[in-house]
Amino acid sequence: MSIALAVTLGAAFLAPAAANAHTQADDPYQVLVFSKTEGFRHDSIPAGIAEVQALGAANNFTVTATEDATVLTPENLATYKAVVFVSTTGDFLDDAQEAALEGYVNGGGGFMGIHAAADAEYDSPAYKQLVGAWFQSHPAIQEATVNNEDVTNPATSHFGPTWVHTDELYNYRSNPRADVHVLQSLDESSYTGGEMSGDHPITWCHEQGTGRSFYTGLGHTAESYDDPDFQKLLLGGIEWAAGVVEADCSVPGGGGGDEPAAIEAESYTSSSGVEAAGHGAASGGQTLGYIDNGDWAGYASVDTTGATSFTAKVSSAGAGGTIEVRSGSATGPLLGSVDVAPTGDWETFTTVTTPLTGTGTGPLFLSFTGGSGSLFDIDSFTLGSEAAAR
Repeated sequence: MSIALAVTLGAAFLAPAAANAHTQADDPYQVLVFSKTEGFRHDSIPAGIAEVQALGAANNFTVTATEDATVLTPENLATYKAVVFVSTTGDFLDDAQEAALEGYVNGGGGFMGIHAAADAEYDSPAYKQLVGAWFQSHPAIQEATVNNEDVTNPATSHFGPTWVHTDELYNYRSNPRADVHVLQSLDESSYTGGEMSGDHPITWCHEQGTGRSFYTGLGHTAESYDDPDFQKLLLGGIEWAAGVVEADCSVPGGGGGDEPAAIEAESYTSSSGVEAAGHGAASGGQTLGYIDNGDWAGYASVDTTGATSFTAKVSSAGAGGTIEVRSGSATGPLLGSVDVAPTGDWETFTTVTTPLTGTGTGPLFLSFTGGSGSLFDIDSFTLGSEAAAR
């Protein structure tokens, strides 16, 4: 049974918070802390909630803490500048609640996930896109060196180049670097059990729609929340997610680098008919699958403005068909299309590409046409532009 823990803060009951080194909002604002679990429950959840409450008391925001998922409605979420998931696990949201959270962030709200927020909602590609990656495994709690890749962000500006920290260090099912702005990564040579081939992001942020998402894989232990450095990291993340401080959370290569960033096709934010499909040969172990004639997938955070090419990694043991690249909606302006021929096996991938008109003005939608039955799978894709190619 979910138990609502709605709390209006009183400073007399709060633990000491980190000193605020950031610019505070002129006006008080509200933050929702959500900690429902349907899987493993972390003993550190009360410490995490208490620390966010303490940060709020010291930094001009009030906190409502709850484990009642029914509060996740568009109307209720609109009263908060940010929502913080503290080590949520399992499948704890129904379809309407997932849609409400997605719409809240895409429409300008802020999200922050702490630690096991990545160990959740494995049937929702939209949730994976929001958090950035799904949990895979972890070694024993131990000391490790954290590389601070961006020390200009308000969450990490108090760090030097490295930070020695003791925690439970997650491995992820896929490397999120292509889709997020990495703030911190782990030096896998400094501890035992890292499984991400030496490139191991652990804290990151990204813009989504007109909103913001921040995630840190740290925070397993209750002791973490007593660490002033971790407290400042949380504060900076909350304030950026809430939109009261500014930061560069742009994705390197996402339109201004030499190579466009690859987008996992299963990270759609809206859809009709399609589902994520497991494939060992696919990046991240999944594809956009179960594609039939008339299905479509939308990507709220992928802007088609200026896109002049579309390239996709695909496979097909089905009928094959056509990918239509559209902007704004599944029936919006057609920017280009590309045929996908059968490859003979769902694990046999090939690359298809097509030029686009360059006239897109909204989020990306892929619409699919073809014969009967399953058509093809899409592993990942990129949008290129003339600006990116220069």
